[in-house]
Amino acid sequence: MSGFTEQTLSFFNASPGEYKCIFTSGATAALKLVGETFPWSSQSTFMYTMENHNSVLGIREYSLKEGAAAIAVDIDGRHGGKSAVKIIPHTVQRRGEIGCRKKEQTSDTYNLFAFPSECNFSGLRFDLGLVNVMKEDSYEMPGPTLSHSGRWMVLIDAAKGSATSPPDLSKYKADFVVVSFYKLFGYPTGIGALIARNGAAKLLKKTYFSGASGTVAASIADVDFYKRRDGIEEYFEDGTLAFVSIASLRHGFRILNALTMSAIYRHTMSLALYIRKALLNLRHVNGSRVCTLYGINDPELLCNEMGPTVSFNLKRPDGSWFGHREVEKLASLSNIQLRTGCFCNPGACAKHLGLSHSELLSNIEAGHVCWDDRDILNGKPTGSVRVSFGYMSTFEDARKLLKFIKSSFVSLPPQHSISDLLGEKPVPASTEGVERVTRTYFLKSITVYPIKSCAGFTVESWPLCSTGLLHDREWLLKSLSGEILTQKKVPEMGFITTLVDLKLGRLIVESLRCKEKLQIELTSGQCIAEREVMEIYSQRYEVQGYGSEVDTWFSTAVGRPCTLVRSYAFQNHMCSNKNRSMGPCRDLEARLNFVNEAQFLLISEESIADLNNRLRSKLHKGSNEQHIEVDPSRFRPNLVVSGGKPYAEDGWSRLKIGQTNFTSLGGCNRCQMINMAFTAGTVQRSNEPLATLASYRRLKGKIYFGVLLKMCDSIKQEAWLHAGQEIVAYAV
Repeated sequence: MSGFTEQTLSFFNASPGEYKCIFTSGATAALKLVGETFPWSSQSTFMYTMENHNSVLGIREYSLKEGAAAIAVDIDGRHGGKSAVKIIPHTVQRRGEIGCRKKEQTSDTYNLFAFPSECNFSGLRFDLGLVNVMKEDSYEMPGPTLSHSGRWMVLIDAAKGSATSPPDLSKYKADFVVVSFYKLFGYPTGIGALIARNGAAKLLKKTYFSGASGTVAASIADVDFYKRRDGIEEYFEDGTLAFVSIASLRHGFRILNALTMSAIYRHTMSLALYIRKALLNLRHVNGSRVCTLYGINDPELLCNEMGPTVSFNLKRPDGSWFGHREVEKLASLSNIQLRTGCFCNPGACAKHLGLSHSELLSNIEAGHVCWDDRDILNGKPTGSVRVSFGYMSTFEDARKLLKFIKSSFVSLPPQHSISDLLGEKPVPASTEGVERVTRTYFLKSITVYPIKSCAGFTVESWPLCSTGLLHDREWLLKSLSGEILTQKKVPEMGFITTLVDLKLGRLIVESLRCKEKLQIELTSGQCIAEREVMEIYSQRYEVQGYGSEVDTWFSTAVGRPCTLVRSYAFQNHMCSNKNRSMGPCRDLEARLNFVNEAQFLLISEESIADLNNRLRSKLHKGSNEQHIEVDPSRFRPNLVVSGGKPYAEDGWSRLKIGQTNFTSLGGCNRCQMINMAFTAGTVQRSNEPLATLASYRRLKGKIYFGVLLKMCDSIKQEAWLHAGQEIVAYAV
């Protein structure tokens, strides 16, 4: 392994006589190694900049556990020389009673200062001269003084910054430098390194030892005796190293050396500068800025203090924010992959977004966690959009991103407003005001989906019940661990065909993977498992399962172990989600089977025809997408209507089909599921039709197509829907 350690040290201009390279499973493991072995004492201080990854903040737990103080700081005057560096402290953190701590000799006290070479949230680059500033104690710290006598040691998190500007350890002699090879080369994953100065490494106190290829030279099983290996690398590298991954590092270094780091730096910085300037110049039709950049907004200063990372959020013309998750999802439809959120950097995130402690706690209490869709809370973003450029990035990549932002988020002139494009009325429809009859429509088809996420069947007539169409979404499949199976995770479910034969009283199911049809009696006789309570989409159901024969059939059909359960409508609870923002349930009053939002989904033939016209027009304009013709089944509607203008259903407040009254709950928000087509036993995926819908059916971060309905009338006697029935629609 010596050749690979030498390559790594050479990349950071670190002398092998002064530094050692310890391979780890990643940058996080390297940071954890420092935290758990550092010689903490009650007199120690762990100081770290606000702009630090969670993996660095985790070191705080080790320091506080040993009675040390921990403090987050801001750095002022990063490029003004030693005398200009000012450290602005936040609250000092301690655990336990200070007076009970044992006083230790100052000469044995070690403190640790941690900062990133480049902030992974904003791209802000820190002056590596901070290493010398901290070691020489040549900084100013206003406010309450913190006792940090003893020796300062410095850790640089170089995982992000090394990809374009690795620290020169011959000039800035940090004690510990953390490296991620994945961020350097894009491959391999699961390998990182801790570069440690020899003197600093010898101070680390490691307890655990491992096998002969690891940290121990000899040990005796029944006596408290072991002898560690002498080498620093051997002392810290546990078990068998990932030697196959380590062997691939030479190829990555060969590429970087051929390109040269100076050329990579200039290339990536030029792309980032181009994007920053272009984003700052974007304006809505009313003159307001589209983009808020995080970091330094003066383009003339960007080359000095900012790395090739651009972090931003986008605003609407009225000043409200587009959610970062909305940007990410729309970008994926254009084959652009963006990172969004806080990027595991809570300090930088809160600092740049202006989130106070009370706001952060309020967001957490509201249920917000990393990676969720709550991107706007109380009118403020909870994260941002990040673009990172590397040596493989091109100008075409940057231009494509800019084109996407312009077409998707910059407001159009009034004559092309989204309200005009949506037709009669923006979605979802309002139900306030005086109603009027729009015109007469006709019910074209009725489709029932007995098993959630499986194929449905279309009928000419079908009875209604208290939950909607009789037997609609009355069954579902769940894994052995209790996870609900859907097409999003198990696309094979789309090939399971279903049919309810009311005369025979059976649910008939077929699959290409199963030789025989499965027939299930509609009476509860086949349900042999004990009834249990399940909570799905904030609703509680009392359900019952079947025997092994049924479960084995479905396990074969979907290719994984699962069980079939049935809901009993008269025993399921009302939707318990009274806060509409906290879950998908739209119908807060009606009884529901295993539906996501409402009893019925309705679309119109005219809206489908308009969408297909737009798809054809997009193809003629030179889109690279293969033309697709969508039919109503792509959207899994219960009811298809005809007889009006495209998207007329957006404006309906209620409608009457035959003698049954329905209320509109507004538009149906669409996701990537409508981009899956099931043909000839295969699942075909594309960006359409969602990408086209996003261009003209997007409102406040959601893409609408079709409307959700619930029945107004309680079913006291047998009621049916029939294809061809007249529909009277009312609009506000």
